[in-house]
Amino acid sequence: MLLSEEAYDYLFKIVIIGDSSVGKSNLLLRYTSDEFLEDSRSTIGVEFATKSITIDNCFIKAQIWDTSGQERYKAITSAFYRGAVGALLVYDVTRKSSFDHISQWLKELQEHTDENIPLVLIGNKVDLASSKRAVSTEDAERYATEVNMLFFETSALDATNVNFAFETMFDHVYKELANNKLLKKNSSRNIHNLSVGTTKTITLEPPSSMYRYNHRPHEAKKESDGGCC
Repeated sequence: MLLSEEAYDYLFKIVIIGDSSVGKSNLLLRYTSDEFLEDSRSTIGVEFATKSITIDNCFIKAQIWDTSGQERYKAITSAFYRGAVGALLVYDVTRKSSFDHISQWLKELQEHTDENIPLVLIGNKVDLASSKRAVSTEDAERYATEVNMLFFETSALDATNVNFAFETMFDHVYKELANNKLLKKNSSRNIHNLSVGTTKTITLEPPSSMYRYNHRPHEAKKESDGGCC
């Protein structure tokens, strides 16, 4: 259910990007609805979902956008990125090409957003890592360090680290905005639209204490022979 404008203090727009079929839509579905679709199809155009969260007694409406990783949808790029205050860049740990393309996605992101917004690198489908891993944790950690990203390995199938990755992103966005004094209460409406529809550029300083996470699975796992995400 969408929250009314009066129901939240702040609005955060987060984008999820990466190649097609890396599990972006199921990550979104798992986080916002705690569901998983075994036979999910590639996103056509753009999808988004919302979730309400609370940080420091502030009610935040998280608006999370997911776009197709297919080239034919590049025309929607500018509108998709506009107003984003954070991004998750997703690859499939069993498909090295999807990891190799992360640098291209990062370049595109930085062409359309402030270069200092908090970023999270996500290695998804870790439920398949024991038998099909193609990208080592060490290589991903090394890259994340080089480009100043947080890092998680996740599974939308069994929920490994999914909530933690999103919550860490939102917490980091909130702290960076607060550090830059962008969370001052509006004297008349007490509402802060930091995303869709805004024309104001939000500039974030480089994180003062950027940190990385590679938490091994700590949430209940379900056995699956063909876990797709």
